[in-house]
Amino acid sequence: MSANEFPVILVAIVGLIILLVVVGVLVASRYKVAGPNEAFIVTGRKGKEIRDVETGEVSTDLSGQKVVMGGGIFVVPFVQRLHVLDLSSRRIMIQIRGAVSGQGVKLNLDGVALVKVGGNEDSIRAAAQRFLTQQREIETFTQETLAGSLRSIVGSLTVEQIIRDRAAFAQRVADESETSLTGQGLVLDTFQIQDITDDGSYLSDLGRPEAARVGQTAAIAEANARQAAEQARLAAEQEIAIANRELALKQAEIKAQTDAATAQAAAAGPLAQADRDQAILAEQEKVAVRKAALTERQLDTEVRRPADAARYRVEQEADARKAASIAAAQADAEKARLTGEGEKARRTAEADALRAEGTAQAAAILATGEAEAQAMNKRADAYARYNEAAVLQMLVEVLPKVARELASPMAAIDNLTVISTDGAGALPKQVTANLVQTMSMLKSATGFDLEDIVKRYSGFVPAPATSVTAATTAPAAPAAETRAARHACHLRLTGAG
Repeated sequence: MSANEFPVILVAIVGLIILLVVVGVLVASRYKVAGPNEAFIVTGRKGKEIRDVETGEVSTDLSGQKVVMGGGIFVVPFVQRLHVLDLSSRRIMIQIRGAVSGQGVKLNLDGVALVKVGGNEDSIRAAAQRFLTQQREIETFTQETLAGSLRSIVGSLTVEQIIRDRAAFAQRVADESETSLTGQGLVLDTFQIQDITDDGSYLSDLGRPEAARVGQTAAIAEANARQAAEQARLAAEQEIAIANRELALKQAEIKAQTDAATAQAAAAGPLAQADRDQAILAEQEKVAVRKAALTERQLDTEVRRPADAARYRVEQEADARKAASIAAAQADAEKARLTGEGEKARRTAEADALRAEGTAQAAAILATGEAEAQAMNKRADAYARYNEAAVLQMLVEVLPKVARELASPMAAIDNLTVISTDGAGALPKQVTANLVQTMSMLKSATGFDLEDIVKRYSGFVPAPATSVTAATTAPAAPAAETRAARHACHLRLTGAG
């Protein structure tokens, strides 16, 4: 590249850059973006021709107008033109005066309407065709349309219907005006009746009965409210009293528990001391029980067991002697039984012999009996002639036999130990006592007082005035015979003693 060509190339590059910048600025300035409440209407193209079937007229539609909502578009300079239509809602006040109701009552109505341009392309094109350069006329048009519809509907309703159902009344007005507004590309969002008045007193008079009823209801409600409030206050006071009582009872219970705990704590020391004393007493009692048990064991070991052993030894010895005695007695009994059986056999033989001899001796016995009877008769005659001395003589002869019989039990004793404070004289006294008892039994059985007779004939007691009956009938014995009998009796009694 030559030096002359470099400036030319540099100029060309700079020019190209400038051109690009200019084009970019131009393009940026012609590219438009719609806001959320805006609609772009781009004109510059011709619409389509349409023919009216009825009239045959030919017209151009609005398809040549491009509508942009919320987007962007490049507007070709000198060829296209951009128009902006505001889509925001418009708050429009509606006021009518002297609207005549179906009853002929003139009413004054105040309302408010929210109106906006429709959100589709047809509505935007229609609104742009009518209000694009005069968008403030939308409010005027809406006021006139709604006022006409409002007067028309008020004339068909009564005052009561208008007042009692304002929502239905407003909806009816909106429905009535919808067709007119839609044809202009407008949409009625909402319509509300704010106030209804009249130039007279119809509305105030109309509300008086209801006002009175409402006042009465309000008074009753107020009285009921006051009553309910009073009842609530009394109930609250009652609840408070109950709560206070429960609180007092709870406090008293807590105080009682506290006092009991305090008393228990105060008594804990003495109670603990008492428990310790009780434990000491229990231990002392256990020690005493163990000592008693030890003493009992010592007594059992040192006294009872030796005593039991001695007693057992004595019992065993006694049992041995008893067994020996029983064995001896059984042997004697067996011996006696055998002896008795032998004696029985012997006596049976003797009885047979005696039976044989009995017949032989019967005559001899009979003769002997007759002889003895005669002898006894003679002896009786002799006894009848005896006095007390003779009787005493006979008794003296048998007294030694009586004395031997009385002393025979003692004679059978091998060894006799006498325990008495009288010494060795107790045994003779016992024999004498037995003799005295025998004479007493003889006196009780026969009436014969042997002791008295012995005493009298021994010279101790004088003889009674009368003698026995047998002696009175018999002749008196010689004095020498009587003295001999006394002497013999005395000798025999002395020998018997």
